[in-house]
Amino acid sequence: MSRKLTFDYIIVGTGPAGAVIAKTLSDHKEVSVLVLEAGGNNDKDTPIRDSTFALELEEQFFPQYFWQGEGVPQEELDERAFEWTTGRLLGGGSSINGEQYVRPTSAVFREWEQLLGPLWSPRRAIRRFKKLEKYNGETDDLNARGFNGRIDIRQAPVNPTAMAEKLTTAIERATGFPEILDYNDPKTPLGPFTRWQLYQNPKGGRESSSRAFLSPDIMTPSGRGVDGRKLKVFFNSTALRVLFDKKRATGVEFLKEGRRLRAYAQKKVIISAGINSAQLLMLSGIGPAALLKEAGIPVVFNNPNVGKRLRNHTLNTAVFTTNPNDSALPANDPEALYTGGAFLPDPTGVNSNRRAVQLIGIGSDSTLTLAVLYLRPKSRGSIKIQNKDPLKIVLADEGFLANPDDMEAVKNIFRTYVKNIAAELASIDPSYQLVSPTLDMIEDDVQLEEYIKQNFDHNHHQQSSLRMAPLKKGGVVDRTGHVHGVEDLIVADASIIPFTVDGNTSAAAFLIGYTIARQLVSPDKKGRRQPSEGDEE
Repeated sequence: MSRKLTFDYIIVGTGPAGAVIAKTLSDHKEVSVLVLEAGGNNDKDTPIRDSTFALELEEQFFPQYFWQGEGVPQEELDERAFEWTTGRLLGGGSSINGEQYVRPTSAVFREWEQLLGPLWSPRRAIRRFKKLEKYNGETDDLNARGFNGRIDIRQAPVNPTAMAEKLTTAIERATGFPEILDYNDPKTPLGPFTRWQLYQNPKGGRESSSRAFLSPDIMTPSGRGVDGRKLKVFFNSTALRVLFDKKRATGVEFLKEGRRLRAYAQKKVIISAGINSAQLLMLSGIGPAALLKEAGIPVVFNNPNVGKRLRNHTLNTAVFTTNPNDSALPANDPEALYTGGAFLPDPTGVNSNRRAVQLIGIGSDSTLTLAVLYLRPKSRGSIKIQNKDPLKIVLADEGFLANPDDMEAVKNIFRTYVKNIAAELASIDPSYQLVSPTLDMIEDDVQLEEYIKQNFDHNHHQQSSLRMAPLKKGGVVDRTGHVHGVEDLIVADASIIPFTVDGNTSAAAFLIGYTIARQLVSPDKKGRRQPSEGDEE
């Protein structure tokens, strides 16, 4: 690789957004695309291919598949620190996540549209999701789902267990929301359900961004495009910084198997590095000027919004005993992973038509754990570089419960939903008893608050550190992902989410990648695509 590496586009990262963009751009056979992936191609490894490893992967953070890091101790959680990590392999986070496919609701996209314009309207978002997905499941509205896309989505299991049925019935009785069939149908965003929708093929194997968009019909396992496609994926290649000619992004400096190399882009550099995107911008000279100068990094564009407004959903659990005769999952479908769940509004009645709570049933032989996520946190965190060493971990402060309203919201979920679900579940089957937290703890404000702090756990729903918004409204990128203040540099991943999504983040990342890719292949004269009302992209 002594010759100058030059491509039309360079993409950093093969997660949901990066893989979609790489495939979409290289569909045009005259366009050359280089993709940098810090990890390797592990798609054939059993823990990556076999969905039954999904929950273990998220808990164990295997070093061969994950970035290894830890965040800043959290002040409101007794200085506890949590992992700061995502997938470091082909497919990025989509290769190691819990496989839950959750579209943001129309209420979220209405906020996006109000800030960013019709490109992000609910109608267009739904249309693009339909283009992306190949839905294998039941729904009440066939027009709401896609059946010919590249992302396999499996509704599972086909036959829910008694444990899932009992939990779903208990939630229905406790909340007043009837059971729903398809939570990704925009008309039924609220309610309990027995079956999750998972990133899985019809046989239950994991469906990652690499399997969907960098599959054998797109590239070889070693990373070369097939059938005339001018695509290359460099594995074990860690981006160090974006290169600039004045204000124009011209390429990327990266570390490949111990060698420092450079590659150049004639058209665009696209950063799709997830939680690492903010660090990469700052190392490249885009961020708060004072912080960059302190680190000895020349300032390309002073933007104090870089690394700010970091959001993550809260995560707690409630644990129940179970009936020993009830299985958590069907014996013939261990890949189903989850035992019922629900999406619910704030239990206080505020915004009663909007999702604010996600409940996930995770069963075992002797217990049923109910994961409790608050989806509309007000707390904000930040990402800061420590110095100009690109291999030095960032100071990632997720700011959990920094806003007191978030603690009150989580307490309300336990006081109302968890308490009432426990009562209904016990009435359906007395074997199901709430053991953690106890009802006495829920009734005592001090004990409940302490339980929430000590029980608090971490998920991988980081978003919004590089907000998509006008510069004066806290933005780092515009509505098409172009970085403010420079030319030909794009960020496309969950870090640009402008308003917190009300569910898992991977679906939003796929949508962001596809939307931005469509803008790149069909731009207007100013390089910004302006879809008309009749545009069927």
